Amino acid sequence: MSWPQPPPQGGSPHPHEGWDSPLREAYGYRPGGYDPPVQQLYDPRYVPAQAQPNPTPRPQVRRWVVGGLVTTAFAVIALIFAAYFSLSFGVMATLLGLVFAIIPVGIVIPIFLWLDRFEAEPWSYLLLAFLWGALAATLPSLIFNTAASVVVASADPDAAAITPVLVAPVVEETFKGLFLLVMFFFRRKHFNGLADGITYAGICGAGFAFTENILYLAQAFTDMGREGLAATFVLRGLMSPFCHPMFTAMIGIGVGVAASTRSAAVKVVAPFAGWCAAVLLHGLWNLSAVSGPVGFLIGYAIGFLVLVTFVVFIVWTRSREGRIIGHFLQPYVTTGWLAPGEVTMLASMRQRREARSWAKLNGGAASLGSMRAFQDTASELALLRARMHNHRVDAEAIARERVLLDSMTARRREFAGMSIR
Repeated sequence: MSWPQPPPQGGSPHPHEGWDSPLREAYGYRPGGYDPPVQQLYDPRYVPAQAQPNPTPRPQVRRWVVGGLVTTAFAVIALIFAAYFSLSFGVMATLLGLVFAIIPVGIVIPIFLWLDRFEAEPWSYLLLAFLWGALAATLPSLIFNTAASVVVASADPDAAAITPVLVAPVVEETFKGLFLLVMFFFRRKHFNGLADGITYAGICGAGFAFTENILYLAQAFTDMGREGLAATFVLRGLMSPFCHPMFTAMIGIGVGVAASTRSAAVKVVAPFAGWCAAVLLHGLWNLSAVSGPVGFLIGYAIGFLVLVTFVVFIVWTRSREGRIIGHFLQPYVTTGWLAPGEVTMLASMRQRREARSWAKLNGGAASLGSMRAFQDTASELALLRARMHNHRVDAEAIARERVLLDSMTARRREFAGMSIR
């Protein structure tokens, strides 16, 4: 696996001449001239490679067919839930449950989107993760849990706690975790490691909790009126909105570790260990819920400590992704595609914000868009290189690398040209 060679050198003047910016050091500016590696990128004789159109429409047709099937499946499941809720609780209770179930989503989702800032995942896949949790994982879980409850009740009416403590965690975490395995095996280019694993898992768990909250809130309103609705909302929506996302994030961590290693054994063991951790945490939480007030308070205190640890881990994971980006971009400095200051900027979210502010100040909205695209492209390039390091390198990955390099260079030219004084 070799690093791409830089563009040919030339003697043209650097377009950044005359900059008056606190970020000029990041782009190779020196009082006596400019660093040769950056200057090479502005040689007028260098013509970036252009992506060629696909000669066959089959991939596009396949994408539309798969997308249509997935959309139809989700629509059918949504209609099944709508009919079930309406028949079981009525329209009013269902609508109230829906409205109050949206509130925890607004609390949880931004946390995982914050984690996903360095290399944001496509919104379509994030939406798919939410819908998978809300529909594709919830319906079979409801069916299996209901069937298990009937079987347990018929065998021993006093053993009602078996289903929520022993059955539900296994069933629910299995169906939620399937989405992560699908992403890992079939959409590897959008699954780069820990940050992606936690993000997809958290949003999938938030979707599952959303539908489950509608069920519990509507049930509470039907059985106990407004007081029951309020109490259930406080317990599920305000006191424990992160439970399902945090449980499923354990699987995301395991699959993320598998995506970040070359070891075949780790690729198998890590996802299974993550699933076991998710089931264990889920089971312990459900056990506290059926153990009376004292048991619940003890379980809640322990769960709060686990949540704090999880938040600290999320912060560390985001910082780690920045370090990974810096590490895999560093060799592009040696080959002339990036300046040292650019790598430093791209590895820090704070410096990225400063660079975007500088771009907007010097070139307006268009320059800001170019800087943002430059940063996103560089992140994708770094994580592509990480995948090439951890997994098999194929012709598609090499071609994608060159396209990203050319795109990054073009974006730099855009915001540099807009910023000349």
